[in-house]
Amino acid sequence: MIHILIVEDEDVIRTGLVYTIDWLSMGAVIVGSAASGREGLEKIFELHPDMVITDIKMPGMNGLEMIKNAQEQGISFIPVLLTSYSDFDYAKQAINLHAFDYILKPVDDTKLKDVVDRAKKQIERDRKFQHFQQADTQNSTDGMVVLKTVSENPYVNSCLKCIEKEYTEHPSIEQLAADMNVSSSYLSRLFKKSTSMTFLDFLNRYRIQKAVDLLSTQKYRVYEVASMTGFSDYKRFYEVFRSYTGITPTDFVKTGCCIVKR
Repeated sequence: MIHILIVEDEDVIRTGLVYTIDWLSMGAVIVGSAASGREGLEKIFELHPDMVITDIKMPGMNGLEMIKNAQEQGISFIPVLLTSYSDFDYAKQAINLHAFDYILKPVDDTKLKDVVDRAKKQIERDRKFQHFQQADTQNSTDGMVVLKTVSENPYVNSCLKCIEKEYTEHPSIEQLAADMNVSSSYLSRLFKKSTSMTFLDFLNRYRIQKAVDLLSTQKYRVYEVASMTGFSDYKRFYEVFRSYTGITPTDFVKTGCCIVKR
């Protein structure tokens, strides 16, 4: 699973990227979002994401300046640029900063999936190379070579599968830990380390993502979507939706917050 940071100054586009895309199905998780280059730089230092998807033109520090600043500080990540046709004057600068790819607005989900898939392969190659280096170092000191395979923790995988299948119910880290015969505190630490979120935070984010999908169809009333996504209390759904997306579910329906082409 790769960790992705979204940096976009337009609220509608940023919210759309975070919540209208099924990142989990791509083997990715959004660990944070930022509304400016300066905030994005702070999040890069704090979260150390594997990939940063950023707009180019933003007030103050733009996306290219943010990438350059982070790289100069030795932070390694895959930079992917959100761009419009008018922004291609920045292409040369982006090449110098080793931009991985461009994604044109509005975002094409097929293109996005392709970029994420290729980024995952690149990240896996980089991690394996690091393991080889570590193994080579150990070999030179004690004559032993130990190469760890790059794989997901099975406990964390079980938690993610549970969320995907049972998000409409009330899955808990305590019950999952009991089923796996491990302590809930141990499983919580593993989950937080892998996803940069608590189990409940990830569950709520996933529920809101599904709610966004349902609301976008305009087939259901808000209270129906609340129930369909595991919120038995409408008020709680309203509060959680607003806390994660920055707008109310009613306003979302009015604005049609979706920037992905399918």
